[in-house]
Amino acid sequence: MKKIWSNYSYAIILIVISCISALCLSFKSDMQSDKKYIKVTVEQGDTLWEIANNYTSGSSLSGDQFVSWVKLHNQINGDQIFPGQKIVVPIPKDLSTVDEFATASGK
Repeated sequence: MKKIWSNYSYAIILIVISCISALCLSFKSDMQSDKKYIKVTVEQGDTLWEIANNYTSGSSLSGDQFVSWVKLHNQINGDQIFPGQKIVVPIPKDLSTVDEFATASGK
């Protein structure tokens, strides 16, 4: 063990530092994406596809891509969303004319 450490200590340290840096950057990027996009409050009866249909005009994504993006960035498994849930949608805040907590149905 001592021989491995003395021969490869620089490589081991470099790998550990790289992993820690990558982890920190991934957390930072997740937090920044929430700040760049609007949030939508889900109302009773809303579905991911209805939300996609309401907001895809302000996005360069297709309906499928929009729903996939929403699921990925909001850690949603399946298609189930719940009333009162706030989800981030891929509409930049600076381009949107909707309030930060707008509803998908426009109510």
